[in-house]
Amino acid sequence: MKSKKQIPTVPLSKFIGNSLEILKNPLPFHHKNFTEQGDVFRLKIGFSNSVVFVRNAAFAEYVLQTNQKNYKKSKIQTEDLVKYVGKGLLTAEGEHWKKQRKLIQPAFHKKQLQLLLDSIKNAILSEYRKIEPNQVMDVFPILNDLAFQTVVKSLFSSAANQEDINRLQYITEAAQKMLVKELRQPYLGWWFTWSGEIEKHLKLTDEARQILKRIVAERRESQVKENDLLDMLLDAKYDDGNSMEEEQLIDEILILFTAGHETTSNALTFTTQLLALHPEWQEQIYNERVEIQEQSSDLMNLVTQSKICQQVVEEAMRLYPPVYFIDRVNIEADSFNELDFEAGSNLLFSVYEMHRHPDLWEQPNHFNPERFSEGSRKFSSQYFPFGAGPRKCIGNNFAMFEMIIAISELTAMYKIYPQFDTIDITPLITLKPKNALLTFERRS
Repeated sequence: MKSKKQIPTVPLSKFIGNSLEILKNPLPFHHKNFTEQGDVFRLKIGFSNSVVFVRNAAFAEYVLQTNQKNYKKSKIQTEDLVKYVGKGLLTAEGEHWKKQRKLIQPAFHKKQLQLLLDSIKNAILSEYRKIEPNQVMDVFPILNDLAFQTVVKSLFSSAANQEDINRLQYITEAAQKMLVKELRQPYLGWWFTWSGEIEKHLKLTDEARQILKRIVAERRESQVKENDLLDMLLDAKYDDGNSMEEEQLIDEILILFTAGHETTSNALTFTTQLLALHPEWQEQIYNERVEIQEQSSDLMNLVTQSKICQQVVEEAMRLYPPVYFIDRVNIEADSFNELDFEAGSNLLFSVYEMHRHPDLWEQPNHFNPERFSEGSRKFSSQYFPFGAGPRKCIGNNFAMFEMIIAISELTAMYKIYPQFDTIDITPLITLKPKNALLTFERRS
């Protein structure tokens, strides 16, 4: 294929020279390269390996939606993550993914999610009891537990005991930390294998699978219908009338734990920090809630009518997208905007950079939820907090419902004050908060 434009290339020496900084936080390094090289550049990460970094939103839409059939997920998800969570929706490809998506999609329709709202709210209120008013607190552990408990209660109702829940949360988070080590320090792969680190975490994953199998077996034996996600997954049927095999069911549950709790806890924490810095939006959410509840106490009505709360959450995910990179590999050679990409090119789309691109957003680094108001909303082609196209996150409605309830309840109970100067981040597999120190004052 004849090249029309050359993709700017950042040499291996620059990658190695900045390796320690990249290990701590790669975003400043990538931002510098985007500023110097443009919206698409190639980073050499080995003598024969390279990654193409992209912050061109039109290119992202082309890859994720327009020509998505020519693109697959990278080895990071289809191999590296698979060993810890199996081949569920997040990691599956091709026909297997299509089959699973079709089977599971109905469980996340809004009508089905309505059945889970009371469980979601109860899990949220239970975790908020840990808040100590008028004390400086790191809110992330509370919101992290909240998000995990919400997934567990929505999946299992009361089927899982607290000991199992705690163990599942520990294993899920330990596996994610191990994967980050493998991805950030590939040159230590031999050590992770030789020292038994990887084997230790694989054993933990197997322990989680055994816990889940026991919970599933107990549900089947009880023949009690809880109308939770587990019931929906157990009742789901393929086109041939068969149900999911047990190993596949466990894969999907592990994916829900992994994808469903960490991203939500991160987004909730960043939202809470931003509200602390902008108390006028706390009051707007509070007043909106009062008006809604004067008309109806129905929880679904609160979720669907809390427009200001939704705008705040959406703006928080623009500034701090929990999934801050989307990876794809092209199956056949392709071109976009006069740039040619040979088959097998590793593409990393920086959601973080696209969400702050000065050509796409007015005052991109400024917190302004009004940009997501009904009359101003026009960002579907440059806003990717849940991805885009056929592989857009299946749990996006679940996550938004959960976050709206969580923020609405929190601002109804407390006024929030910052005990930090700036919002710091820790980019791991997801974009994590670093210094979420806050004070909560009870509303009278």
